[in-house]
Amino acid sequence: MRLLIGFDLLDRQIVDRDGVPVGKVDDVELSDDARHVTALLTGQSALGGRFGGVLGRWITATTGGAEPRRIPYGLVALVDSAVHLSIKRALLTPPALEAWLDQHLIGRIPGADRAEG
Repeated sequence: MRLLIGFDLLDRQIVDRDGVPVGKVDDVELSDDARHVTALLTGQSALGGRFGGVLGRWITATTGGAEPRRIPYGLVALVDSAVHLSIKRALLTPPALEAWLDQHLIGRIPGADRAEG
């Protein structure tokens, strides 16, 4: 299927197989020959790279050096008004900020290891 990256992918909501929001497509990763999308990128560092200039550098600086979340394009089941994944959100690598908060803040709360999520 042919897609126009700027029209069909960028800024689209990403949802998992159950319709649970995952994030928005902030940028894409292309194959070496730039003919195929290999991954969807989400997060401020991906978005900052798209803006470029002073604003882009400022947005990227607020991430503390965190890499964007990378979702392999092979997990995309359907692209319509949203990008639908073939798996549940819980099976994806969490965003860098979410992982950091879990390790350094949430994980230190007594009983947090018994919380259901």
